Amino acid sequence: MTNEVKVTRKGQTTIPAPLRERYGIEEGTRLVVLDTGDGILFRRARSTADLAGSGSSKATPKEMKRLLDKLRAEDL
Repeated sequence: MTNEVKVTRKGQTTIPAPLRERYGIEEGTRLVVLDTGDGILFRRARSTADLAGSGSSKATPKEMKRLLDKLRAEDL
């Protein structure tokens, strides 16, 4: 799928509707912007719900609580 978008003078652009629908991007969705060296990649930012049950073997409960508290604050 190829789409062409225009960048405004403020550096804003619109993500085409089919891509927003496909990736569940709606108003208020947070995106991470990555410079790949070959272009720009937009990826959904992780939310608290994305972390449910993950990382139990990689972090202590105290570390997970700290990370979750940080993500909750960002979700507000």
